[in-house]
Amino acid sequence: MPKIEHLAIYCRNLENMRGFYCKYFGGISGEKYINEAKGFESYFLSFEDRCRLELMSKTSVNIESPADEYYGFIHIAISVGSKNKVDEQTQLLAKDGFSVIGQPRTTGDGYYESVILDPENNRIEITI
Repeated sequence: MPKIEHLAIYCRNLENMRGFYCKYFGGISGEKYINEAKGFESYFLSFEDRCRLELMSKTSVNIESPADEYYGFIHIAISVGSKNKVDEQTQLLAKDGFSVIGQPRTTGDGYYESVILDPENNRIEITI
């Protein structure tokens, strides 16, 4: 059966993004991979459910990431286990200065979630 092995994000500040996903969502970082010839660096972060996120940096990438809707991948949804945890995590991220662009609520399709922006304006849905 096919499964998604990992997702990847190009980052402007690799270490900052690594710290964010480890601190707020429990990511466990692997060793840094460096390919000096290509100007490429990356970390794989593992999460409790065995999902992995690859954070990458490359000297030749210079793309602005819009915070508004756009074509292509639009968000990562991270389950925190309960409505209270959604509320707590959202409040913590807001207190720490991150943008909350969708307050906790039950959506039309029945999800309880909030939406925040990570340090590089990638959308994260925090859900049960």
